[in-house]
Amino acid sequence: MRIGIIGTGVAGSLLAEALLGAPGIEVAAFDRIAPGEHAEAGTGLNVGPNAMKALRLHMPARHAALREASLPWQRWFVDLTDGARLFDLDLLEVAEEPGIRIRWSELYRLLRAPSAGCTRHGHVLEALEEDAAGRLVPVFRTPGGLTRHGGFDLLVGADGRYSRLRALACGEPEGTPLGVCIWRLLVTEAADCPHDDYGQWFQGNARLLSFRVPGGAVYIAGTFPLFGADTIPEAMKTAAAQRALFTPAGAAPCPSVAWMLHQVEAQLAEIHWARSATAPLLRHDVSGRALFLGDAAQAMVPTLGQGATQAVECGVVAAQVLRRGGGARDVAAARDARVTFVRDFSLEASDTLVPGCDVVAGTRAKMRPEFLDKLRRTYTEVA
Repeated sequence: MRIGIIGTGVAGSLLAEALLGAPGIEVAAFDRIAPGEHAEAGTGLNVGPNAMKALRLHMPARHAALREASLPWQRWFVDLTDGARLFDLDLLEVAEEPGIRIRWSELYRLLRAPSAGCTRHGHVLEALEEDAAGRLVPVFRTPGGLTRHGGFDLLVGADGRYSRLRALACGEPEGTPLGVCIWRLLVTEAADCPHDDYGQWFQGNARLLSFRVPGGAVYIAGTFPLFGADTIPEAMKTAAAQRALFTPAGAAPCPSVAWMLHQVEAQLAEIHWARSATAPLLRHDVSGRALFLGDAAQAMVPTLGQGATQAVECGVVAAQVLRRGGGARDVAAARDARVTFVRDFSLEASDTLVPGCDVVAGTRAKMRPEFLDKLRRTYTEVA
């Protein structure tokens, strides 16, 4: 079976590594980036305990490498911006092992290294063709012009939320916006940061999220409602607007919030702004010749940190299915019910980001058994 992987992000890299050397499988991976380009990618992220469990069970060497290069994610607390505590959870109460906190660049480096030998860089998917045997032939635009590498029995789209393979094989998905802006910042010199593990701070429905990552850096993300706006108002992309958004009424912000607002003011030009949205779950095309993994299949809200986490599960589970001789439909059978549960739960947990929700009551409800039982399922029910 000849398998081509489009995109070497989280799911694509893990799938490529796990398929290398599998009997009866020839694997080739393609990415638009240049070799080593991941060195400056993104900011920071948290990877959930369920992803680490999947790696521990099926790819222990990758599990060990990520543990060594990261900080443990074991605590989740939620405060108001004045410092009042609403929620505090040790993840080991609902998980079998901690998650991790890591830089995107380091995650990419560790995941891409094992499959570097089968990866062709500088390949941008342009079109799909079909050969005489009925196999899909990807057409790539490269620095040297249009390039083909023959037909593949299975093409895997692991090329992210805006998957070109999914668009070519099935059409562009129609996204559903959550109605909030999300911005991200990595502070690389953060010795004076007053917090460490995964924390959130609310002022109304606006929320800051932050945690330390290796190398003395701190990741910060902010979200705020867009109140029906189709774009992010430029007036909100200012330090003054963000300070007003996250400063408690009639009180000074707590030390962590004050520190983050100072970083926003100092590094405003480095902030990445986006709108949070989901896309319909789609695992494969009608023919079963195109398989979609990670955000290409299941773009979801980031509330529970399950985007990259579910991409890890996708890569690990798809590899097990394909190594046993299964195909795209078998991967769907193994993944889609699980992904649907996690997507729905992540959306449910986003209630406090949306106007009309009482943040204090909504956050405290997350300490109830019903929510914690769903969180336990999310963190432990790995195929």
